[in-house]
Amino acid sequence: MHYLGLFSILVFVCGHISAAEPSQKPNIVILYADDMGYGDLGIQNPDSKIPTPNLDRLAQEGMRFTDAHSSSGVCTPSRYAMLHGRYHWRKFHGIVNSFDQPVLDEDRTTLAELLKMQGYKTACIGKWHLGWDWNAIKRAGVVPAQGENKDKVGYSPGDFDWSKPIPGGPLSHGFDYYFGDDVPNFPPYAWFENDRVITEPTVQLSTPKKTSEGAWESRPGPSLKDWDFWAVMPTLTEKAEDWIAKQKKEEPFFLYFPFTSPHAPIIPVPEFVGKSKANGFGDFVVQTDDTVGRVIAALKKHGFADNTLVIFSSDNGPERYAYDRIKNFQHRSMGPLRGLKRDIWEGGHRVPLIVRWPGFVPPGKVNSGLISQIDVIATIASIVGAEIPAGSAEDSFSQVGLLQGQSVSARESLVHNTNADNYALRHGDWVLIAAKTGGVTKVPEWFDQANGYAPNSQPGELYNLREDLSQKRNLYADKPDKVQELTKILKEIRAKGQVR
Repeated sequence: MHYLGLFSILVFVCGHISAAEPSQKPNIVILYADDMGYGDLGIQNPDSKIPTPNLDRLAQEGMRFTDAHSSSGVCTPSRYAMLHGRYHWRKFHGIVNSFDQPVLDEDRTTLAELLKMQGYKTACIGKWHLGWDWNAIKRAGVVPAQGENKDKVGYSPGDFDWSKPIPGGPLSHGFDYYFGDDVPNFPPYAWFENDRVITEPTVQLSTPKKTSEGAWESRPGPSLKDWDFWAVMPTLTEKAEDWIAKQKKEEPFFLYFPFTSPHAPIIPVPEFVGKSKANGFGDFVVQTDDTVGRVIAALKKHGFADNTLVIFSSDNGPERYAYDRIKNFQHRSMGPLRGLKRDIWEGGHRVPLIVRWPGFVPPGKVNSGLISQIDVIATIASIVGAEIPAGSAEDSFSQVGLLQGQSVSARESLVHNTNADNYALRHGDWVLIAAKTGGVTKVPEWFDQANGYAPNSQPGELYNLREDLSQKRNLYADKPDKVQELTKILKEIRAKGQVR
């Protein structure tokens, strides 16, 4: 860690905040795409087949980060890590499955709780995917029908008392308001508002016509009759616009808007079908981009744009369909990177990141400093002058310096992980993959052959990203001293939390 740089950052931030009145604290909006790859952002991929004019404009008005990372290569862990400022692997690795219990920690502060203590109005609209206490509404004696695996556990609509509140969700972790469908491809297929399901499921899910690309990937379970998957993103977008319209100038607000797109099921509404040259997924990204534009327009319409910190990112890399997209449409959702969702190669967790805050974040800048979504909570705490309670956000670093245009990150190291015992360490320009392979998602043979990837004969992988961003030249055997150095650092970070 660069201690002198971090000290300078903190001195600047404290001076900035002390001069501001409480009413001048910025509003904060986090727009969080789902399964959107590094190369799906048009301004970041010169060969993109997907237009993203609103995100491109956001990048031109703010700062685009080219070395930004989610905590995991899958959904739930990345969300946990961002809201807690803590590596997910300190607690768990996988996703919350259908009707699983909450994973956020009661004894650790979330970003929403931190901002609520600072007088913020808080809302989560969209995909939660961090669990609820379903036992609170499950009827006595109910045992789910068992399928082939945990994802196939089946409940019936009558197994729950839908009139009761459900603890453990957003309202239990600092949010004043929630609206969404929890997870777009998990039951119950119904609308939630605050801590209740407000549209009671009465049937088992029956998927309608084909998706625009890929499989439905929808788990069986309780559903509204004729649940309209296509209405999900439009409804969430309208709710976000409406919530912004109700906010007051004298009360700062925090909106966490985790999208359900472009995650499967890939179902762009008719207005966006054919708007890209990258099949249904590309069209769904265009719709995602439109939602970003509508949220920014709502902020401008109601006079909030100039004092709102907007953060756009994605929870992990693109899904496995990205390989077919390369072959059939010549669009690389991972851009120049190796790997997809689930992988600990760069394409699994290096994600788009744009930050816009007029007057604070210089516009039109591209920053190559190392930054993680885990750093969001410490960075925002610095901006609003909040003290993070002891025992919380132990892996988060304030990156205010990067937001101001500095090139030196507050962190030197970052641990990548998706599955248990499957770790990688980023340190400086180097990445050590402490596993036989950084791949989890199956890679087609044609892709490796076409891109010059050879089978790995070493017990691990080592790459210099400055010289080899695409991770083609494994230096594990050539640099044993570097492997030893990085292995030691990885063990130290895993053994204890990093110190801000």
